[in-house]
Amino acid sequence: MKLIVKVFPEITIKSPPVRKRFIRQLAKNIRMVLRDLDPQLVVNGVWDNLEVQTKLTDAKVLREMTERLSCTPGIAHFLQVDEYPLGDMDDIVAKCKAHFGPLLPGKIFSVRAKRAGKHAFSSMDVERTVGSQLRRECGAAGIDLKKPDVVVRLEIRDQRLFVIHDQHDGLGGYPLGALEQTMVLMSGGFDSTVAAYQIMRRGLMTHFCFFNLGGRAHELGVMEVAHFLWKKYGSSQRVLFISVPFEEVLGEILGKVDNSHMGVILKRMMLRAATRLADQLKIPALVTGEAISQVSSQTLPNLSAIDSATDKLMLRPLLASHKQDIIDQAVEIGTADFAKHMPEYCGVISVNPTTSAKLPRVVHEEKSFDMAVLERALERAKLVSIDEVIDQLGRDIEVEEVSQVLPGQVVIDIRHPDAQEDQPLSLAGIEVKAMPFYALNNRFKELDFTRQYLLYCDRGVMSRLHAHHLLSEGHANVRVYRPT
Repeated sequence: MKLIVKVFPEITIKSPPVRKRFIRQLAKNIRMVLRDLDPQLVVNGVWDNLEVQTKLTDAKVLREMTERLSCTPGIAHFLQVDEYPLGDMDDIVAKCKAHFGPLLPGKIFSVRAKRAGKHAFSSMDVERTVGSQLRRECGAAGIDLKKPDVVVRLEIRDQRLFVIHDQHDGLGGYPLGALEQTMVLMSGGFDSTVAAYQIMRRGLMTHFCFFNLGGRAHELGVMEVAHFLWKKYGSSQRVLFISVPFEEVLGEILGKVDNSHMGVILKRMMLRAATRLADQLKIPALVTGEAISQVSSQTLPNLSAIDSATDKLMLRPLLASHKQDIIDQAVEIGTADFAKHMPEYCGVISVNPTTSAKLPRVVHEEKSFDMAVLERALERAKLVSIDEVIDQLGRDIEVEEVSQVLPGQVVIDIRHPDAQEDQPLSLAGIEVKAMPFYALNNRFKELDFTRQYLLYCDRGVMSRLHAHHLLSEGHANVRVYRPT
């Protein structure tokens, strides 16, 4: 099979040195993406396209090749072709007839020809001659340039003829590795995954940074969707998955910051941590999935207050996007199913969040925050190559749910203290302990290991995540309480 890869049009308007560099990078990326399918793959570069040649014939492998190329940044589209030495006009007609003749009887068709090089004829000459002879010799119903049933497509490049069988759309954008690196703050939901995709599609290498507020299960969920994004759209480059344990940071905020400013200050702490990590890795820009006023922390005053915590360039590709458009794109790129089951922690910590944070007030609130907590989180940050996280994804743990509490078991209410106060959990004859989710992992080891503990929250999401984490830490006496 031979493919002609057409590069993203914006590449062709670059200066000659930049254009050559981008096309060389794209050729390298194609080899990297397809090398496990065909180690003998040949990729040759020319001024405005690339030619990809494989000797493989297995239909399944060839479909996988086209799937991967369609998800590779830098490609506008690519053509599946048969190549022949260029003959005279009769030979061109004969080659087109051999490929398209069986498709034309009774059909309306058109001929599309492109030409590069010096020839005694024009592209229009080719279209007229091939069209008239195919109509006469193949029993076609007629020719219509606007709405044909069949399009006969060919390209002539110098002394070569390409008869085109199929065209596949690409992502566009620039080749990964040709531009700078970024770090995307990943929650695993709709917004951050679509933002990461859009940045990758533009050609920026994207590392993934996750601030863990939900234990091991939440971390595994974000690992999974980050690995999916990388594998499908960015596997030509090796990037990092970074996980920062942020439960203690959240606990410090909940204990010392006024309720109205918790969300803004949590985001500022995340930006401070991401900035430190980006500085270490020499990454010049941070990416988030924030959109204007989608939630309280994303109003213009709040975003301004949040951004003042970093000197990094902040990229927000979804800034003016509507939520439904974001969800639709998540469905299109394959991240929606991950996002549907991913909890959103940042939005649950403030009951009456401010929508117009003033920087002096924010700074005042942060004075009571112990920055040593943030330092400890950074010291415990884990950096792993994204292609290695798949090993961790396979080590999952089953979490048991129960709908009734047995005598002697203890129910741990892990909801936010405000929720515990507004709707106290009371079970006749059953011991109930209040232990907010942000304190659970540190305090659980102080409990009696001989007793059985059932974690409870309103929807069962956080309780399941934290039970998974405790089980992975070796605490076998944990279940989830989900009343019917």
